Amino acid sequence: MKTSVFDLFKIGIGPSSSHTVGPMRAARQFVCDLESADLLANTARIKTELFGSLALTGLGHATDRAILLGLAGEKPETVDPASIEQLVLQIRTDQRITLLAKYPVRLVEALDLLFLTRETLPGHPNAMRFSAFNDVGSSLASAVYYSIGGGFIVREQTDLHPPAADALPVPNPFTNATELLALAQGRGLPVWQIILDNECSLRSEQEVRAKLATIWSVMNDCIERGLATEGILPGGLNVRRRAPRLFARLQARTADADPLVAMDWVNAFAMAVNEENAAGGRVVTAPTNGAAGLVPAVGRYYRQFIPEASDEGLFRYLLTAGAIGILYKENASISGAEVGCQGEVGVACSMAAGGLAGALGASNDEVEHAAEIGMEHHLGMTCDPIGGLVQIPCIERNAIGAVKAINACRMAMQEGGGHKVSLDQVIRTMYQTGLDMQSRYKETALAGLAVNVKDC
Repeated sequence: MKTSVFDLFKIGIGPSSSHTVGPMRAARQFVCDLESADLLANTARIKTELFGSLALTGLGHATDRAILLGLAGEKPETVDPASIEQLVLQIRTDQRITLLAKYPVRLVEALDLLFLTRETLPGHPNAMRFSAFNDVGSSLASAVYYSIGGGFIVREQTDLHPPAADALPVPNPFTNATELLALAQGRGLPVWQIILDNECSLRSEQEVRAKLATIWSVMNDCIERGLATEGILPGGLNVRRRAPRLFARLQARTADADPLVAMDWVNAFAMAVNEENAAGGRVVTAPTNGAAGLVPAVGRYYRQFIPEASDEGLFRYLLTAGAIGILYKENASISGAEVGCQGEVGVACSMAAGGLAGALGASNDEVEHAAEIGMEHHLGMTCDPIGGLVQIPCIERNAIGAVKAINACRMAMQEGGGHKVSLDQVIRTMYQTGLDMQSRYKETALAGLAVNVKDC
């Protein structure tokens, strides 16, 4: 086991975890490594080359802006979204950037940021290369990073960057769902308790609870901002925010007898988050930005529509959802550029379905079944964002996925007994399907809705 719940739930900014958060982290890491090697003070120019999906949809995902912010030392979890526009404008106006807020570097020409749309690197579709030069143009250092989904980055190994440890020192290690269920059965514990024990071996229980409370607070605040903020989303598609209008209509209802009104609320919650994400706002990867609306929306559904809901239940929800996400991260992929949207919205649906079952006190088998159902009916889902923007179909897709997660949970808890398809089997199938999928359907904006609906 190599992944913590807090690796999956990361506070950052929109619109993309793989194309915004990851590149920002990689750019900052590159200049930090230059500083550690005593090379930063002599750096006069930095060239960034983007490959594959990062090159093809980077502009729509604000990859260029993210890299400038990362080179300047900003972190996705702490940068003020309201300040980004001014920071980027200042850099572009001055053609100068202060690396890590210490060393000024002149960006000699726009070609210092290259979008190499016809080139790929072997490690992952989301690849970037940073190169540093001194004032006479001599090379100081170069490094390749891959943004592998959910804000995670890996670097091709060099002496400057030794490999990380393979496994976390936890008391309940597992590599797949079968092992996780066996551990839980052997100890007579629910899945969420197994994960809590693991997290408490890395930090105190008080810290675990506080960090998860913060994660939920950021998620919930994002819902509230999205419900209250009207206007047109940036990027040129002229997509109007829909969540505030739906929210206003729902608030105006009195004595509503509609048995499906909860579905409308879930739609509003999910769209609110992803409209905030599309606008570059503060979100939590769950497991990615493109799928950031599902886990918050289903969590808010639990708090608002389940009579016995509690803070402790929400705590169980996030831990259980995190456990499911870890299984996908370590056995498949959460990168739309690698496996399509099944690896983003599909994984988030699976996480939310299993998490809701955990919050409701379901058995471990029911948790596993709910998570399996959540993914099984997302298999083969492509990632084909129009204009390379995380707007159409991404925003609606989160709302649909959140409702599917609730239904998956209900089906699993109503059915009882065994089921034919295991979570491990569906995770393996998802990954194999993603590898078989043509690259033009994997976050490249070269097929699907991206080419058939060009003008919105």
